Amino acid sequence: MPDTIAFPPLQRPTAEHPLAGLTVLVVEDSRYACEAMRLLCQHSGARLRRADSLAAAARHLRVYRPDVLIVDLGLPDGPGEALIADLVQHSARPAVILGTSGDPLLAPAALAAGADGFLDKPLPGLAGFQAALLAYLPEQARLVGPVEEPREEPPLAPDPIALRDDLALAEDILASGPDGPAGDYVSRFLSGLARSAHDRQLEHAAVRLAHDLRAERGAGAGPPATRREAALRRVAGLLRDRLAAGAPLWTESPHPGSGP
Repeated sequence: MPDTIAFPPLQRPTAEHPLAGLTVLVVEDSRYACEAMRLLCQHSGARLRRADSLAAAARHLRVYRPDVLIVDLGLPDGPGEALIADLVQHSARPAVILGTSGDPLLAPAALAAGADGFLDKPLPGLAGFQAALLAYLPEQARLVGPVEEPREEPPLAPDPIALRDDLALAEDILASGPDGPAGDYVSRFLSGLARSAHDRQLEHAAVRLAHDLRAERGAGAGPPATRREAALRRVAGLLRDRLAAGAPLWTESPHPGSGP
């Protein structure tokens, strides 16, 4: 059955599944981040739909209205806050609109566009995710009574294949010449992905690349082109290493107390 059909709520929220009956549309270009969101929704009782761009989100929203919309601010075809700003004035506005990004400094942009709140990446654990959504749901959609605290946080380690797909996408963009908007996009995409994957080495390299790309466009004060090229080579080399390894190369344990 196609995912563009509006489904009626199949169940009411319970203490264990406080988001049961809700449909969440996540507009997210990262397969890895979306997989983490899927696990959070699954454990909360919510139904997830995904759009990977502004254009795909528009197609979804033409045929159904989600209860919750979560929009990444750095999308391949434009800023996520543009979609938020369009929807907050719409008669079919979702009950909850949240922005998300791997860059916490973008939270004000999401809120200025009209988002109800902001989710930083890496995403919070199950209890934090549920609390973030429940805080903005209309009263009639909330569970009557207390939410049951998870007995233990479920492991939210998404499929490593999704991570490899994201890394391969970034490698392809770099190989095609990341000038102008493409360079800004891939540096933001990689910094958010690396934060979610707890890969500090790749995160620092992506942030450095973003800084050098911005500085190069400054009024004569930017670094020489050789510095930008060095930053590009550094990121490209890290991507090659991770893809060649056949598994994520964690530089930091994704869960306290767990192994690499």
